Amino acid sequence: MAKKIKIYTLETCPHCHSAKDYFKEKGIEFEELKAEDSKNAEEAQKISGQTGVPVIDIEGKIIIGFDVEKIEEALE
Repeated sequence: MAKKIKIYTLETCPHCHSAKDYFKEKGIEFEELKAEDSKNAEEAQKISGQTGVPVIDIEGKIIIGFDVEKIEEALE
């Protein structure tokens, strides 16, 4: 069964683009929430405890930044 994945991003963030490309290359669906929208930015900050992006939420497991090792762990 596919996992529910959300990625909080900013258009100007190279790590956000890398994270989205990673999921696309793996054929993994995700929901992108743009942090330019203040509601999404607040939500990302609330779940991560900080203001950096990307914030990746894989079924409640929060990953800050593009960390392939942690992403793969969360996907198992």
